[in-house]
Amino acid sequence: MPHSRPVYQFNNIIVRTPAQSVVNGLRADDKGDPTYAGITAEHEAYVKAMQNAGVKVTVLPALEEFPDSIFVEDPALVFTDGAIMLRPGDQTRLREAAKIAPTLREMFDTVLELSGDGFADGGDILVTPDSVMIGLSGRTNQAGAEALQACLSKLGRKSEIVKTPEGVLHFKTASSLLDDETVISTATLARSGVFDRFKQVIVPDGDEPAANALRVNDVVMVGAQFPRTIEMLDKLGYKVVPLNTAEIGKIDAGLSCMSLRWFSEK
Repeated sequence: MPHSRPVYQFNNIIVRTPAQSVVNGLRADDKGDPTYAGITAEHEAYVKAMQNAGVKVTVLPALEEFPDSIFVEDPALVFTDGAIMLRPGDQTRLREAAKIAPTLREMFDTVLELSGDGFADGGDILVTPDSVMIGLSGRTNQAGAEALQACLSKLGRKSEIVKTPEGVLHFKTASSLLDDETVISTATLARSGVFDRFKQVIVPDGDEPAANALRVNDVVMVGAQFPRTIEMLDKLGYKVVPLNTAEIGKIDAGLSCMSLRWFSEK
């Protein structure tokens, strides 16, 4: 259902301190191991950018047992009116949802859980003004997507199941929302037609990871190592904040997955 405030208006986020084990994080392509110092620096810059964008940041402690636990968006989904516990599609991350659950129950009156045994990863979920798009991928299957739809319906939100292109880890690896009417995406995902109702900005060839941008209030955060995409967005009138993602990019991550974002009316 349409909401009066933009879906990219946030005043609260949850992040998690990177564990030393983050250097062993999952990766589909081996681009070499990241360094702990490098990831910590990128994470700290990310938190600062969020604070500068006007957001209150809740920082959770590191979980050494879970190398990928810095990516808090995958095991949960949050909105003004409630949170949904997800079930990440990689076995090593399954128990992360239980670790973040107490924080969610403290912060939200309504916390829903997926029924059944399907999988749904937060990296496959793109919230747009009229619908929550759930991308089927190697980490989100049909059963998980349908269970998520049932939870979203309880929160009064429309949703749709779409497909993530072959060879792309997450739906949001290849796309993000720039404003109420516009998405930025890779050429491959745009060709699938899933964004035909939106204005579309296509990242230049070679800049595909830059499609995982992040709109927070008045700014668009973009990987600093993609100057062509930054210049393009700048020319379109967006206020761009470049953030280094070179180290987290080695473990298949981007900007959106490092936080859970919502607007709290409390």
